[in-house]
Amino acid sequence: MPERADAARNRAKILAAAEELFAARGAAEVTMEDIARAAGVGRGTLYRRYPDRASIAVALLDEHERRLQEELLRGEPPLGPGAPPADRLAAFYAAMVELLTRHAHLVLGAEVGHSRFTTGAYGFWRTHVRALAEAAGAADPEVLADVLLAPLAPELFLHQTSRGVSPERIAEALRELARRSL
Repeated sequence: MPERADAARNRAKILAAAEELFAARGAAEVTMEDIARAAGVGRGTLYRRYPDRASIAVALLDEHERRLQEELLRGEPPLGPGAPPADRLAAFYAAMVELLTRHAHLVLGAEVGHSRFTTGAYGFWRTHVRALAEAAGAADPEVLADVLLAPLAPELFLHQTSRGVSPERIAEALRELARRSL
């Protein structure tokens, strides 16, 4: 069933308001009431579509993550198929650092604590990294996949950048990790 025109307008207003608020104040500092007010919609309208801030952050991130997923599946090497596993992992790390640089406030809103492991995107990233580890002949790709994704936790990224570590330095350290791990 296609989305009603008024529902589509409300969804767009909610997402635009939330993205602006999350960028300005951080997702943790924004209430659902703030989002409803900024979007000009009632709380019932907001809660019918999005039960919490995390679901809004997930919706905002979805488009950015889908583009990256498409690149991993069908893009040019080294991000896409055709490059050695270590090179693909290094390219994935660089793409994720870029995503975190631009959208850490959204990632933090969507992937806090244990909820990080239940998002569809994390499942996709994990499957990708596990496949790279398997292709490289790693002893235990199942465990290694989560270990190799741990440095991409949004809390860690924000902690490092708040201490003055540049995204370029983070990406370089992750490239080295990819080379040494796979």
